[in-house]
Amino acid sequence: MKFIRFIDNEGNKPHGIITAGMIEEISGDIFGEWVQTGKTFVESDVKVIAPLEPNQVIGIGANYIADEKDRPEKPQDIPVFFFKPTSSVIGPEEEIRIPESVSEVKFESELAVVIGKEAYQINEDEVLDHIFGYTIANDITSPQYFHKDGHWTIGKSFDTFTPLGPVIETALDPTKVQVEAYLNETKKQDSSTKFMIISLTKMISYLSGIMTLKPGDVILTGSPIGAEFLRPGDKIDCRIKEIGSLFNSVVK
Repeated sequence: MKFIRFIDNEGNKPHGIITAGMIEEISGDIFGEWVQTGKTFVESDVKVIAPLEPNQVIGIGANYIADEKDRPEKPQDIPVFFFKPTSSVIGPEEEIRIPESVSEVKFESELAVVIGKEAYQINEDEVLDHIFGYTIANDITSPQYFHKDGHWTIGKSFDTFTPLGPVIETALDPTKVQVEAYLNETKKQDSSTKFMIISLTKMISYLSGIMTLKPGDVILTGSPIGAEFLRPGDKIDCRIKEIGSLFNSVVK
């Protein structure tokens, strides 16, 4: 099932589900009980926005290899995790704004996990039961703000630096996903999630051993090889076939 969030003609921001090419509005808690309101919309008649307002956004860095021969014999004992503020979240078709203080930014197309059930100290084989669904993320990054000792959060925290969308897909096998990115219509990233160094289930199990993950938390699972720098005027399109296309333009 595909969950979408949009702005209607009255400025409301309801959720909906996509059925037969139409958006059927729903009310209630998408992670709990919800009902269809009976209202339907044509997607082209509404403004699609980020498919949820996350409780928190957590990313993992340096999590893809280019080829199986590059896989490390032993992953890091402590994975490279970082937080992104919810104020950095935007939706499809919104502008990625490069502040005057920032000289370079990179795009990073990623599969993002939406937690659906509270998770604390869960095992790997329990992880999928705690996932609500999946969306696309573009983990915009300013490397010049990376701390010399390896702290990444500041370089990933500017407003508009976390596009999400266009939908949350609940029926997806995360081990068989192809993550793509097109910069000005030229393919730059194209990799299977099988090339993750730390698997999706392992990273969420690890995080749940540190903190309680709650419904609405978003976990960015890392970006494949091929990320490049963006410039004002660029168009970046992150794609996962089962989820759709997350398109954003870049301005200074």
